[in-house]
Amino acid sequence: MLGKTAGGLYWMFRSLERAENTARLIEAGFRIALTRSTTAEAEWQSVITTLAAQSAYEAACDGYDSAQVVNFLLREPTNPSSVLSIIKSARDNARMVRTALTTEVWSSVNESWMLFTDLLKDEIPQTELPAVLATIRQQSGIVRGALHGTMLRNDIYDFCRLGTFVERMDNTARIIDVKYYSLLPAPSFVGSRLDNVQWETILRSVSAHRAFRWAVEEDFTASAIAEFLILDRRMPRSLAFCAGQIVNSLSHLAEEYGTTPASHDLANALCLQLVNRDINSIFSEGLHEFVNALIDSTANLAQQIEVDYRYTG
Repeated sequence: MLGKTAGGLYWMFRSLERAENTARLIEAGFRIALTRSTTAEAEWQSVITTLAAQSAYEAACDGYDSAQVVNFLLREPTNPSSVLSIIKSARDNARMVRTALTTEVWSSVNESWMLFTDLLKDEIPQTELPAVLATIRQQSGIVRGALHGTMLRNDIYDFCRLGTFVERMDNTARIIDVKYYSLLPAPSFVGSRLDNVQWETILRSVSAHRAFRWAVEEDFTASAIAEFLILDRRMPRSLAFCAGQIVNSLSHLAEEYGTTPASHDLANALCLQLVNRDINSIFSEGLHEFVNALIDSTANLAQQIEVDYRYTG
């Protein structure tokens, strides 16, 4: 496969995953801002920080009120990380690799772009925001369903999956890090009721609130939720699950191409950081330090994948 095609597939699904993750973060921020109005600005600032958009946001906007943040993250044309910009990027990549996609996958991406162009042409009233965010999540699910339901399990499929799980791992890690390191007003709050409310919000931001209830017998404590989001391989947005899926996709590519480039070693090393660990040792080491190391490792892996498979030509 041409490197440009591989890169188009990879970035198409990174973009789709990023759009869905952005919608989930906006929903979590909106929910907690409604219930805790005295800290609403801090909650919206944490959303911007998680998305690594703080510099761009502060250059364009004053303050962190709900309407400004939502508009910036959903439809601001000068923001390359807005949902509208991301979906356009996904559609552009899909058009570039159209001959590698089934009709169902191409149609679902193209229809998403047309839907969001219309849906986000005007600012979204607060009363309509939950429905708009639900539509973004649903459209992402439709594309993912088309991929799983119609695509051959070959290198094309593996590059799509790589994009999904590299982006998802980075997003989950950033959510955990910003929550624990930036949102708590003082170390004395760790383990307190405030801390547990924050963690419950994080579960909702990765659509894991009910799954946690099913899978974990403990109450909403920081350690139980951190363990679920970091180490539980049953949870499809946990760091351990994402790392495992990245290794699987790269292993399939190694079989397909008969070579094992450097990115495979980096992926295995990333996975090993999450094997035979318990949450107490991670907290003792320092959650911020542990998660930051994973964020750096994921970024290095993503860069090496681009080099190994010649995404730029």
